[in-house]
Amino acid sequence: MPDREKKTLHASVLIAPTGESRASRNARRKAAARIHTDAAAERKAQTDARLTAERAEARQTTYLPASGEPGPRMLRTPRRLHLPRHQDTSATLGGGYPFLAEAGLGSEGVFVGQDLYSGGSFVYDPWVLYQHGIITAPNVVLAGIVGAGKSSLAKSLYTRSIPFGRRVYVAADPKGEHTAVAEAVGGKAIILGHGLRTRLNPLDEGHRIAGLSEAEWAAQVASRRRDLVGALAETVLDRPLSPLEHTAIDLALTATIRTADVPILPMIVDRILNPDRGEDDRLADDGRLVGHALRRLVAGDLMGLFDGPSTVKFDPSLPMISLDLSRVAENSALISVLMTCSSAWMESALLDPNGGQRWVIYDEAWRLMSHPALLRRMDAQWRLSRHYGISNMLIFHKLSDLDNVGDQGSAMRALASSLLANAETRIVYRQESDQLGITAEALGLTGTEQALLPNLGTGQGLWRIKDRSFVVQHQLHPDELRIFDTTARMSNNPREFTIREP
Repeated sequence: MPDREKKTLHASVLIAPTGESRASRNARRKAAARIHTDAAAERKAQTDARLTAERAEARQTTYLPASGEPGPRMLRTPRRLHLPRHQDTSATLGGGYPFLAEAGLGSEGVFVGQDLYSGGSFVYDPWVLYQHGIITAPNVVLAGIVGAGKSSLAKSLYTRSIPFGRRVYVAADPKGEHTAVAEAVGGKAIILGHGLRTRLNPLDEGHRIAGLSEAEWAAQVASRRRDLVGALAETVLDRPLSPLEHTAIDLALTATIRTADVPILPMIVDRILNPDRGEDDRLADDGRLVGHALRRLVAGDLMGLFDGPSTVKFDPSLPMISLDLSRVAENSALISVLMTCSSAWMESALLDPNGGQRWVIYDEAWRLMSHPALLRRMDAQWRLSRHYGISNMLIFHKLSDLDNVGDQGSAMRALASSLLANAETRIVYRQESDQLGITAEALGLTGTEQALLPNLGTGQGLWRIKDRSFVVQHQLHPDELRIFDTTARMSNNPREFTIREP
């Protein structure tokens, strides 16, 4: 019986007419109870009839046995069915599994090119990846044979980062490749060479970090100058300095700063070779080799480059600064001395934690790694890269260059290996067949990744970002190709096959 009918029935029973007797009221209640009982019995009978019909229908239905139909074609074997494994290319298997692909690094950052496996755009930014927790070390190692396109990739990464507020410092450009790029982006290229008027005084105070007291700033400048003069002497002498030689440098530097507002290297050399009267004669004798080594910067083959006050000023607000050393690239030892001086000149701005996010490019890194003083300065900057917001990029031809640094088990070899360990982004362009084993061992490549390296085309590289791998085709805009191209002297026309519209 519907609920509405029940409520009406109960109301009619309980509300008795005026003057009705008790017997009449009881009779009405009993009649209502009988009606309710009869309705419930009818509903139960209908439910039982429906269940009975369903059971009867189920008993009449015939099902196949769990083991299949009996007979010769029942497709049963005495053992479990095993299908043979099938191997095919990812392009073919993509038809059967169209939605399985590497998710990529996201859409935040600098556009690089196309992921050749997923077909999507490949975007990279070390600062964004660090913020997302994908990497913990923002440094980059880039290796590839001549003509593979690694130089164009490096230039694309740092120039495309400039609109995002990043600045670029090329600590040393032995071939002058970055000069045109610096001028194109509104930066400055400082060209050093014999016969030029450009001079850099590596003993300049440099860029002052905000918030330092006078005492802290003076101590920092003195420490940097002392380290620089010692590094220059070690580079020229090609050996570590003795404690007495360090003392000779320290005394000469202290005396020079006390008497000169702008100290320069000729003053240091003169103090070491011609000490003041009253000083220990034996100390003067112990520092004589250091004095003659530093004299090379004043009156030797480096004369005119670092022997006077600076004629240019380091402006950390520029989008890009490059030190062009192509005019003196004929001597590897000379290049190392220049790199030591120039890196010290830029170091005060690089180590400013308020300087923003910056790329620091080390091109032709095999030149730097052969000198302990330079290698130690690089290692210190790489270890502090996160604190100062710096992403260092080390560019060389092959990973076996690291094995040529020092002897096996030496401190120099350990420093060179630490550069690779502190770079979680490793980009490998085409490698020769004899370099595959060394490269695979250094980077921990799989057999498939190792087999890719000798067959990579121009602009194609294997990107190892921590424990993830990508094969990326770098894409250049025609205007970028015109500025970045390094083959103009070998051909009348630039390489057309690298022109790709982003």
